[in-house]
Amino acid sequence: MSLKDVKGLGKKTLENLNDAGIKKIEDLANSDVKELIKIEGIGKKSAKNFIENAKDLIEESEIDDNIDDQGFHEEFKEEEIETAELSEEEIKKAEEERKKEEERRKKQEEKRKRLEETEIEEGDFILVKITGKTQRGNVFRVSSVEDAKKAGIYDEQKEKQGHYTPEFVVVGKPGFLNEGLMETIEKMKYFEKKSVRIPPVKAFGKRDPAKIERIGLAKFRRMNDGKPPEIGQEFTRQTQQGAQRGTVTNFVQGKVIVDYNHPLAGQNVDYNVEIVDKIEEFDEKIEYFMVNKGIPPDNINDFEKNYIEEDKTLEITIPKMFLFQNMTYLKFGLAMDFQTHMADQIEDVKFIEVYEKMPTPQATEDSVMKKVKEFNKEQEVKDDVEEEQQIEENLEE
Repeated sequence: MSLKDVKGLGKKTLENLNDAGIKKIEDLANSDVKELIKIEGIGKKSAKNFIENAKDLIEESEIDDNIDDQGFHEEFKEEEIETAELSEEEIKKAEEERKKEEERRKKQEEKRKRLEETEIEEGDFILVKITGKTQRGNVFRVSSVEDAKKAGIYDEQKEKQGHYTPEFVVVGKPGFLNEGLMETIEKMKYFEKKSVRIPPVKAFGKRDPAKIERIGLAKFRRMNDGKPPEIGQEFTRQTQQGAQRGTVTNFVQGKVIVDYNHPLAGQNVDYNVEIVDKIEEFDEKIEYFMVNKGIPPDNINDFEKNYIEEDKTLEITIPKMFLFQNMTYLKFGLAMDFQTHMADQIEDVKFIEVYEKMPTPQATEDSVMKKVKEFNKEQEVKDDVEEEQQIEENLEE
């Protein structure tokens, strides 16, 4: 809750209030009419209204907090009824979880009070809610399951992979957001909301005719595992710079038209942006980088992490379920992220893979008996051969 939430305050008035040292709602609510009318653009009637509106907002906020606290405690009361049938150990565990949740809430509230109205700085680790829309109003990017379902783009598998959550961003650093979005965020404050339209040059680039290729049908089939083209299908070709992804857009006179431009290239893009948190804890930063590289959130705790502060070394033990997956690029990318964005804390990154000795399967009784019979049979044959040789030697004598 900030000054801009006070009813009737325009942008210019906000600036004048800030210049006069009134930067919070509490400052305005405790102000005197005589002092306010000295500020440019504020009359006596407006001053009274601003003060009353600020006081009303504070009262509403306190009522909401009381309702939230009451609801929070009512939830725990319901849980207490449910725990009546649990064992002592389970009750103890539930109580510990409850305390952790209360502590987490307190810390979050303290952090919000500390950061509210604070400007974002380059290098900050933040969480951002982003909703992106095309010129036609089609939603292509969301930061919550609810928004994904509203837009009709929800995918259960994507949710499991960590999509539809606030995006992790290191402010002012490449590789997180497009240029226009990053410039917008750099001018924002914590917990601020903003709507912005970004031109093509700072979003997904202008459309480049050189990125449209015409491929003969026979050649396309060879490059497409023998399959014919389909309009709208994704197509990947290998170049000296690496894999290039495009979309089949048309067939013309025996030629397949493949467009390697970004689907939103050449368009203005509308975004709703909200700064929802600042990531300050070392372990949290590590975990968000891991999720950002594609490790499912549910599996993060399966990776054992050990930080050796004196050596500035981070050790990560790969869990068994990931040992036989190709994680070369993921590990390289993670190490680069840690060493680039957390350089003051991390110099070396070690990935530990433990391959435990497989137990030797015990022979079953049937297989043992089978081997005994085979041995006895071989022995009988050997004895017969030796006996025949002995007879032949005796005859020769």
